[in-house]
Amino acid sequence: MIGLVGTAGCKPKSVPADPLAAATDGGPASLTSAAPAAAAPAPAPASAPTELKMAPLSFAPIAKRADPSVVTIYTSGEEEGRGVFARRRGSHTQKGLGTGFIVDKEGVIITNNHVIEGADEITVLLSDEHRYPAKVTGRDPRTDIAVVKIDGAKDLTAIPLGDSDALEVGDWVVAIGNPFGLSHTVSAGIVSAKGRGGNDVRLDSSGYYNFLQTDASINPGNSGGPLLNLKGEVVGMNTAIRGDGAQGIGFAIPINMVKQLMPMLLKDGHFTRSALGVIIRDARDLTPEEHKQLKVAGEKGAVIQQIEPGGPADKAKIEVGDVIVGFEGQAIDRGSLLQWLASTAGVGKTVTVRVLRGGKPVDLSVTLGQLKEPKEAKPRPQLRPRLPQGQDDEDDAR
Repeated sequence: MIGLVGTAGCKPKSVPADPLAAATDGGPASLTSAAPAAAAPAPAPASAPTELKMAPLSFAPIAKRADPSVVTIYTSGEEEGRGVFARRRGSHTQKGLGTGFIVDKEGVIITNNHVIEGADEITVLLSDEHRYPAKVTGRDPRTDIAVVKIDGAKDLTAIPLGDSDALEVGDWVVAIGNPFGLSHTVSAGIVSAKGRGGNDVRLDSSGYYNFLQTDASINPGNSGGPLLNLKGEVVGMNTAIRGDGAQGIGFAIPINMVKQLMPMLLKDGHFTRSALGVIIRDARDLTPEEHKQLKVAGEKGAVIQQIEPGGPADKAKIEVGDVIVGFEGQAIDRGSLLQWLASTAGVGKTVTVRVLRGGKPVDLSVTLGQLKEPKEAKPRPQLRPRLPQGQDDEDDAR
């Protein structure tokens, strides 16, 4: 498969550092000069005080409003035995546990793909302790997003969805989930960073990642649960943790990614991606010699390494060594942004791509093709606990 590969995700919004005000020294006027003393320079105006976004005295109102929309998801499915745990080289029932949140009063629930992947049976436990069977409506392994639906429940409480692009590093956030089966656990923290990719979380490189990093406590079982802002809106879906014993480092999918994919997942059950038909590399990863050879002055853009013969880029006369710096008028600072924009623009759409060729900008029109998906993309985040064999689900939910 030749598509857009490399680091993945959307464009992170960088926060510029505050400029340092230059100090001035207006020394005393001379007392020995016969000429009138010069007026001392006016002091530099004081910089405006930094506006602080204070945390509430209590996060209880946020948790109370969101709690009816947060659900526990139980799964079970046949899994082949492996190694010393194999049961006569056959299969056995494997149980899993995760979280989800209701986005429609008719029973539409968002969760992670890895929570429901491979499940033969899915059971949703509401906050009022009612249980309902659920079925997968749509899923996208590459972003680890899934939609499930329960039947028989009416007038459920849907949780409002916010704007993850409006988040800033340092903003307060609240996580709700079922860590280790401890249902409806609430934790709070801040947005620690934005734009974390698969290499940061150590996931499958074929996925599309643009994680929010948070120090709000996230553990196995939180997977698929909401990350809320101080308005009680979902700004992320808790998805992954570092598997090397790191503490206070959790990752959530920005809710804007979920909102962009959800309509197609509900309609078609999957997300069909468009593609340029190239393999890219971030300009920031070039060696000094490669920068000189390609006449790339900065570290922004995506360098074309390979082109699919007869593919969209090939037909548009894009060349190996070109550096893509713009897509439909949006500046490209890293390959992950190009990957996301090209994959979500739409199959058959003609777009304008700006490249630097020999240091000179060139605009090219490209009609996007369809991305060839692998048989199965498995991000496998470290957030799905397994229930011990023979343990009752209800015991784990209390």
